Amino acid sequence: MKYTIDATNEKLGRLASKVAGLLMGKNEASYTKNAMPEVKVEITNASKISVTEKKQTEKIYKNYSGYPGGLKSKSMKQVVSKLGTQEIISDAVYGMLPKNKLQRKMMKNLTITA
Repeated sequence: MKYTIDATNEKLGRLASKVAGLLMGKNEASYTKNAMPEVKVEITNASKISVTEKKQTEKIYKNYSGYPGGLKSKSMKQVVSKLGTQEIISDAVYGMLPKNKLQRKMMKNLTITA
């Protein structure tokens, strides 16, 4: 099954939860949490997503290398300017998927276009 979602004027969290539910197959009658559904999700117009100015400045993305002093922090505005809105959407969806072996496989079924 293939789903196409238009991200124009959509809120980030609501879009991510909708996409995560589709990737897990929760909208199908044959849903099982330990099986990978045959679902492809495509998000179009990712650059037109609705994010408030406050969230762009206050939302912090952290990355830790594992070494002392290796914690790096970037605001949402910095991440968007460097990597684009696709990175923010994929990070939000990744966080809403179950933390098991299927998480990365489900993310491979997600395509995001600007």
